[in-house]
Amino acid sequence: MPQFFVENFGCRATQADGAALERQFEERGLTPATSPAQASVVILNTCTVTSGADQDARAAIRRVRRQNPEARIIVTGCYAQRAPEEIAALPGVDLVVGNSHKHRVAEIAIPHVDCAPEVQLNFVSLERLAGTMNEGQSPEGLKPHSLLPPDGTAEAVPFHKTICDRNSESAIFVSDIFAHTELLAAPVFDAANERTRPNLKIQDGCDNRCSFCVIPYVRGQSRSLDPGRIIREINTLVNAGYKEVVISGINLGRWGKDLPTTHAGTAHGGTAALDLPGEPGSVRSLVAVVRAILAETKLEKLRVSSVEPMDWTDDLISLVASSPRIAKHAHVPMQSGSDSVLRRMHRKYRPCHYREKIETIRAA
Repeated sequence: MPQFFVENFGCRATQADGAALERQFEERGLTPATSPAQASVVILNTCTVTSGADQDARAAIRRVRRQNPEARIIVTGCYAQRAPEEIAALPGVDLVVGNSHKHRVAEIAIPHVDCAPEVQLNFVSLERLAGTMNEGQSPEGLKPHSLLPPDGTAEAVPFHKTICDRNSESAIFVSDIFAHTELLAAPVFDAANERTRPNLKIQDGCDNRCSFCVIPYVRGQSRSLDPGRIIREINTLVNAGYKEVVISGINLGRWGKDLPTTHAGTAHGGTAALDLPGEPGSVRSLVAVVRAILAETKLEKLRVSSVEPMDWTDDLISLVASSPRIAKHAHVPMQSGSDSVLRRMHRKYRPCHYREKIETIRAA
């Protein structure tokens, strides 16, 4: 049975994406390997928040190629979205898949859903993919104009380009990240906490444009996981015996702002109980979805991950302070204590705002 190995770099959001990638490959019949050396396919899920993160990814590509020269190497994640041609030029890389196509990595990479042992693991050509999916229609996001050309020009990468030949160029699947609406979600189990505190990413992307940060350009606009899906994922974890769950995101405080203002019972899988007091007909804020988790699950302890200072609303602070089922924990990032630096960073708070928020949280 072909085996795969996912190696994650960077933040918890990347780790959450990695868990969803593992789910993709397992659903298609591959089994997880214990190390890259045992895998037929190695997926490197990269970070690009610093130049050091890029360097770590390049070093990992060289290491995998040295340890397992027969493995197919797929590079995905933020570095793949930002600099796909740079990665594709590295020896040993077979496939570069940006965050724009990360939700379809296994679909792109594996030509056979049933990966029987006698079937040689190989990658499907773009031509075949276009001709077999959706009854001959090009799948969404895989149209020729959506593939980033190697030289950065406007000319599209031809649809017949393939990586089945190990001597051919690496195939690149990258498109406009701001047109991307998919959100990968699967629980991440933290070994440091003895796998007792799974982390569920419920938000991705960012609508801020801080002057120092590349994240919006590699993860796209803010996107929220459907509240019904959140409840189902947490209930699955509770039924499996987990007592505490962490909810996280790239900009967690913005959860729900992109969701349509429609009745929750029709918009989110018929979960009428998500029609909450104070927000009739919709669940469009972090405090609302926290209330929904408390109301719709038997989770004993909920922990809220990093939330920007301006998103710690009075309602959220009050709920965290008053509920015995929410960890008394506030992770409030601070980029600088200098007003002028924060202005140049295009941050939406000033030192006085941060101090006031911390004092309010502390008092509660």
